[in-house]
Amino acid sequence: MAKDKTIYTCNACGASTPRWLGKCPSCGAWNSLIESVPEAASGGKNRLSSPQGYAGLANAQPVTPLSAIEAQDVARTPSGIEELDRVLGGGVVEGGVVLIGGDPGIGKSTLLLQAMDALHRAGLPTLYVTGEESGAQVALRSRRLGIDGSQVNLLAEIQLEKILATVEATQPAVVVIDSIQTTYSDQLTSAPGSVAQVRECAAHLTRMAKSTGVTVILVGHVTKEGALAGPRVLEHMVDTVLYFEGDTHSPHRLIRAIKNRFGAVNEIGVFAMTEKGLKGVSNPSAIFLSQHSEPVPGSCVMVTLEGTRPLLVEIQALVDSAGPAARRLSVGLDKDRLAMLLAVLNRHAGVACADQDVFVNAVGGVRINEPAADLAVMLSITSSLRGKPLPKGFFAFGEVGLAGEVRPAPRGQDRLKEAAKLGFTVAVVPKANVPKKAIPGLTIHPVERVDEAMNVVRAIN
Repeated sequence: MAKDKTIYTCNACGASTPRWLGKCPSCGAWNSLIESVPEAASGGKNRLSSPQGYAGLANAQPVTPLSAIEAQDVARTPSGIEELDRVLGGGVVEGGVVLIGGDPGIGKSTLLLQAMDALHRAGLPTLYVTGEESGAQVALRSRRLGIDGSQVNLLAEIQLEKILATVEATQPAVVVIDSIQTTYSDQLTSAPGSVAQVRECAAHLTRMAKSTGVTVILVGHVTKEGALAGPRVLEHMVDTVLYFEGDTHSPHRLIRAIKNRFGAVNEIGVFAMTEKGLKGVSNPSAIFLSQHSEPVPGSCVMVTLEGTRPLLVEIQALVDSAGPAARRLSVGLDKDRLAMLLAVLNRHAGVACADQDVFVNAVGGVRINEPAADLAVMLSITSSLRGKPLPKGFFAFGEVGLAGEVRPAPRGQDRLKEAAKLGFTVAVVPKANVPKKAIPGLTIHPVERVDEAMNVVRAIN
């Protein structure tokens, strides 16, 4: 499209202008004009507000009752990487659009190159579009990963129109765009990575995926705060949003599903970075558990849920004499909730930490967002304060209320079975989570209040 046909649309009121202005001439909003592609001319005046209504614009379409529509399961093709399939909901979906983001160097391109190679070997035609690296650089990475004989088709291109033409000509089943921020359309004059370019390119790729059945995987940059860069509408347009997390100094990586129209959200996949690329971790609980030969004060194991997967995580607490002002610091846990739990400990269990520094950490870099960690946090704090370790093979979980009650956690039986499978023998859990049938090798102590839990721990310790 010619440059003189570019228009700028106000995000606030929707008004358009042929040139960019700092202030919208219609509503007066500042810095709200964004470059956009003009709609095709209608060939006449706007008839939306005419007395005839919408009949003159388009024909009415037939409607169908929801009960008359036959629901069908979505067919999935395994990617060949079990942990990635877990997060995707079983595999890639025909016509699905996946957005994956993460810090630079975290392993996004490595994982997708491995997945594309596995899909190609399974018989699916694939296309890897790289906009940040040359073909030689991608080939060098494939050699490092041990897949230098891969037959995955590669295209080093950033212009959207050429990419769409190549997809139409080669007809792949799966396409990777690495990355959406480097892709640009000739219909816009703004630079690649701008809000208008990212939005327009993602919209075209999404429409292409839905109309042809091609699975599209978009790689997205992240901001320094860790959120996906670009307009928020980017996450709304796609079917699945994945976040690649992990410390670049640690070999372990997590992929977390934030949105998934074809599977469960908050599901995670766990990987280990090796010389031959990313390998799935079959027993991720081992990452988040300590390697202490004997129990130590301030350590308590809890069972958390990440999607459908129970994970055992060690909660560590350190309580020490405070300086002029007591500090409360938590890593991997909500710091505001930590302050609340300390108040509940003081009021309902008689454990005072007002003059103590309290530090709490979830081992392994995992983030725990569910309140089922409350009881384990309180027991680890008490253990550190008194200098007495919890029994060997001990774990706990349960939500704690402001009144001192211990509330049940969802899917308690799955948590108990996972802990028993890994050799844990003693549990303090909410009374409502006690299974009707005993679990072999596991002694369960049901509690209803915080002070009751403290008494149980003293008795068995």
